[in-house]
Amino acid sequence: MPTKTLQIPTADGRADAFAAFPDGGGRHPGVLMYPDGFGIRPVLREMARELAGHGYYVLVPNFFYRHGPTPVIDLPAHIGEEVRPAIFAELMPLIQEHTAERVLRDAEAFLGFLTAQPEVAAGPVGLTGYCIGGLLALRTAVAHPGRVAALGAFHAPVGADGPDGLRGLTVEAHFGHAASDVTPEALVELNRDLDAAGVGHTSEIYPGTEHGFTMSDTDAFDPAGLQHHWDRLLPLLGRTLADG
Repeated sequence: MPTKTLQIPTADGRADAFAAFPDGGGRHPGVLMYPDGFGIRPVLREMARELAGHGYYVLVPNFFYRHGPTPVIDLPAHIGEEVRPAIFAELMPLIQEHTAERVLRDAEAFLGFLTAQPEVAAGPVGLTGYCIGGLLALRTAVAHPGRVAALGAFHAPVGADGPDGLRGLTVEAHFGHAASDVTPEALVELNRDLDAAGVGHTSEIYPGTEHGFTMSDTDAFDPAGLQHHWDRLLPLLGRTLADG
């Protein structure tokens, strides 16, 4: 499967990115995949290749590029509980500096770059994101309703901006929540807000999962949760993106 390492011009510099797309030439629906806070690494590249194998051009940007190219911080091969506190001590200042204004400036650049690639078909794209990347995907979808057709966000703080952060979301969305992140009562409230905003959505707690359940290089990894994520994401993209 073809892959590329790319540089995305932005208003604030150049963001390195990873792309994967199907063999055989042609043009394919585009998907912008926002990684979790740990960034682009082998597990994200593998997830991008997996998704590309279903017929999509997948672009994974380093949204912390202002602090340097991937890897922005050193990561072990396995991110276990014993190293998480030290890693988060490095990550939290980067996350706090990544304001909503920065997110939207970057989203314009990322979407423009994705849709300009010669392997990407015309038409709206899909978004998917993990952890903080899911929040970035949501903000991108709200800001670009005509350019985005689908949104999948997993173990993501999608309610962080409150009900106002959901208004204007016109894409079809799926939110897959970790059981450790969202109570059934909080899920009811979030879904009520989504209904009030008129969002076509599915939003569910994945049973028995912990925050980060899709990431196979962490202690939170749950194989059933990862498969559940594919079982929701692939039909969503297939319904909403032409030729997916």
